[in-house]
Amino acid sequence: MKLVQIYQCLCDETRLRLLHLLLQGPLCVCHFQAVLNEPQVKISKHLGYLKTRGLVTASRQGNWMIYALPAGRERMPELEANLACLQDCVAGNAVFKRDLARLRKLDLACAPIEAVRGTGRGCC
Repeated sequence: MKLVQIYQCLCDETRLRLLHLLLQGPLCVCHFQAVLNEPQVKISKHLGYLKTRGLVTASRQGNWMIYALPAGRERMPELEANLACLQDCVAGNAVFKRDLARLRKLDLACAPIEAVRGTGRGCC
């Protein structure tokens, strides 16, 4: 059943883009909004879908909701294999390349991201 749930999650471009960005590390909803240029409600809806199926984790830190891929033993081997495939498959895709370029240009300085990543930076 877990494999079916993973493939149901992967059948939407927005969710694929979100997962691809999360391969870079934990992100706050505001980062997804900036990169995907989509409204908060759409981003949150897709992240909620992924969360209920165990493909992402969420933690509230102050006013921010931080999303990440499951770590360590929490990450299903099926998910790990599909994320590796996702990275390979989108390497030449213009949309995914643009997403990564936009992410790199963002100031990932949210206080909660600092706590998760240990970067010692400021706030959104």
